Amino acid sequence: MTSSFLDLHRPGDPLLLGNAWDAGSARILAELGYAAIATTSSGFAATLGRPDSSVSRDEALGHAAVLVAAVGIPVSADLENGFGDTPDDVARTAEGARGAGLAGFSIEDYTGRAGDPVYDAALAAERIAAAAEASGDLVLTGRCENYLHGRPDLADTIARLQAYQEAGADVLYAPGLTAIDDITALVGAVDRPVNVLLRPGGPSPAELAEAGVARISVGGTFAWAAYAGLVEAAGELLAGRTGFQERAGAAKAVIDRALA
Repeated sequence: MTSSFLDLHRPGDPLLLGNAWDAGSARILAELGYAAIATTSSGFAATLGRPDSSVSRDEALGHAAVLVAAVGIPVSADLENGFGDTPDDVARTAEGARGAGLAGFSIEDYTGRAGDPVYDAALAAERIAAAAEASGDLVLTGRCENYLHGRPDLADTIARLQAYQEAGADVLYAPGLTAIDDITALVGAVDRPVNVLLRPGGPSPAELAEAGVARISVGGTFAWAAYAGLVEAAGELLAGRTGFQERAGAAKAVIDRALA
């Protein structure tokens, strides 16, 4: 399944990668026709009543295995920074990804430390190399987190992703990059498929396809949209209104098919 997952990454005809947060949402996305799905670290953490970056390696891998078992399409996991600073930490996470039955996973260069948010470039590349060696034929996505953590440096972002490519990453990803000219420059500077995170006010899927992007993901946005529906419906009931019943009914047929 891993080779077929990589084959879905077509520059100019990008894979729309739906991010699921539990088995039910995974099955719904598969029913709707998504060719592959991914986990979302923030969406999964929310199901546990926690903020992003608060789950353990075992929790994330166990969650990934649940999604793999729920659907018959490739699943890629957001495995954050590999749950440790060292290449050995990342290798252990990559080995766990294989055991979970995943088709792919991502490793980011975010340290989790506010004062020093992104790993030294050389160490970051070593971490990707360790993940590549330990993961076998899984599709490895190397992530540069500059733009999410106050470091909007395109040259450094491209240099890092080029290093991750050389270290063995199969897909490259700089979440938070939204200017279409910057995305186009990134696509032209690397020899691997590029994933882009959809952002409010950013380029549309059609514009990203024209730029040569090979994969588009949404992070936790589907989960937040679902929670937004809960907030709206619960607020209506508290106010004595029942319009949420009709909205829920409109989606029930798809949900019933997905969960049958």
